[in-house]
Amino acid sequence: MDSNKPHPFSVRQLLNLVLCTLVLLNCSVQAEEFYEAELLFPLESWHNHGSCIVQCPNGDLLACWFHGSGERQADDVEILGARKTSGSSTWSKPFSMADTPGFPDTNCCMIIDPEERLWLLWPTIQANLWESALMKYKTSTNYTQPDGPPAWDLMSVLHVKHPGDFPEQVRTKALEYAGKARETELVKAWVNIITRQAEDKLTRRIGWFTRAHPLILDDGRMLVGLYSDGFSFSLVAITDDLGKTWTFSEPIVGGGNIQPSFAQKNDGTIVAYMRDNGPPPKRVLVSESSDRGETWSKVTDHPVLNNPGSGLELMRARNGDWLCVYNDMTDGRHSLAVSISHDEGETWPATRHLELRQSDEGSFHYPSIIEDEDGHFHVTYSYFIHTDQYGEKVGKGIKHAVFNREWILSDE
Repeated sequence: MDSNKPHPFSVRQLLNLVLCTLVLLNCSVQAEEFYEAELLFPLESWHNHGSCIVQCPNGDLLACWFHGSGERQADDVEILGARKTSGSSTWSKPFSMADTPGFPDTNCCMIIDPEERLWLLWPTIQANLWESALMKYKTSTNYTQPDGPPAWDLMSVLHVKHPGDFPEQVRTKALEYAGKARETELVKAWVNIITRQAEDKLTRRIGWFTRAHPLILDDGRMLVGLYSDGFSFSLVAITDDLGKTWTFSEPIVGGGNIQPSFAQKNDGTIVAYMRDNGPPPKRVLVSESSDRGETWSKVTDHPVLNNPGSGLELMRARNGDWLCVYNDMTDGRHSLAVSISHDEGETWPATRHLELRQSDEGSFHYPSIIEDEDGHFHVTYSYFIHTDQYGEKVGKGIKHAVFNREWILSDE
């Protein structure tokens, strides 16, 4: 044997070398962070707020939001949309998605159902008060064209009719939430007020509207989170036949728990995270359902996640992680964060900020989040810059950010 000749690798050694190389390469790929962001359109003085984003079956991104000279007080408010076609680096010019002439259309959300129909859900504000909201929805099977709005196949009103003895449900759940404080005069007054509201048929049937993505369960049931500013609590609209018929959950009653967003646990439990419009401490508010959204547990404060009285979104990723996008403080909307949980919301070990500014610089809020077919996360949110470096007013827009899991986990 020639001692100067290199000793050949055995098959086992060669295999080990290849496997080690693949592991190292895979780790390097997984460790690479990715984040990009851009405005859907230049900042403007018009009010642009309350966005939602979906990915279409052809890979396009579709966003919607409401736009006008104000919110419920202005009659020129409409739902606008924009599309980012697959492979494009820019968003289309905004186009009209819904417009009720002479009435404000607000708080829109979208979902694509198992039959690949696009849903747009939103309220028309009938008397310039949130309490006068009338829920509507549209569906489309033709929404992937490169230009212009979807071609709508159907538009309908989502009439809210509560099951059972709604006033008694409201009263019982309010007392359960109050606990030992139920004997105080303030709580007694609150319970009496919302019970009287619930006893009025018109009051309990209007004023409900959307904010976050609906949730579609494995069996096709769709849960649409609704809330009322008049009652300052939430409930769920349920359809098992993709909108042909609707039922409604019992009310989810707490101290200002509105704008529910959902995720489902491995055991089937559905968890709702809600905006906190109640008294301090300001936390994300939580309720759970073990019967596919029909009844809900007592509303509680989340032990970790703050909320200043601002919209949020919760989602379950395909690998089982949960993500929450929210204003991570108890006061103000100048910090917008995304947090990730590996144990279905028990702990949230990693957080990254989409925006982190001084309180007088801007507001960044009402986020919407999805996971695309490549495993990237997309968030749209209201992007309000109050003043520039010279103290001049700047404007409002909708911002889109896309990032991967590694970008969030770099904080873990």
